[in-house]
Amino acid sequence: MVKFGYTILYVDNVEESISFYENAFGFSRKFVSPDNDYGELITGETTLSFASKKLAATNLKDGFIESSLEDKPFAIEIGFITDNVPELLQKATSFGAVIVAEPVEKPWGQIVAYARDLNGFLIEICTEVTS
Repeated sequence: MVKFGYTILYVDNVEESISFYENAFGFSRKFVSPDNDYGELITGETTLSFASKKLAATNLKDGFIESSLEDKPFAIEIGFITDNVPELLQKATSFGAVIVAEPVEKPWGQIVAYARDLNGFLIEICTEVTS
């Protein structure tokens, strides 16, 4: 059996990132290490995790590309499903998210918007896809 357990974002400040996602999206804190190098949020079935860039560097000896608002986002996004995309987008921006694309309706009926978090990671805020 294989299941998708978590996504880890490498950030400068784990506590600040955890607080942003708690406030902007209403997720619950699951765990933050005493040294503030790793933390997890309960987001539903999949955990959203954060590791300090310092900790990540100990695991990835050849380094990694850091995310920042000054650069274009990576070719990956994390997606959050909601019933009210404009409302959640506005809430996220009130806590520091940066709007990339205002809500639009896709041809299949889904409402989708894009924002970036404090570290520059791309977030899709959308309604559920229905068949």
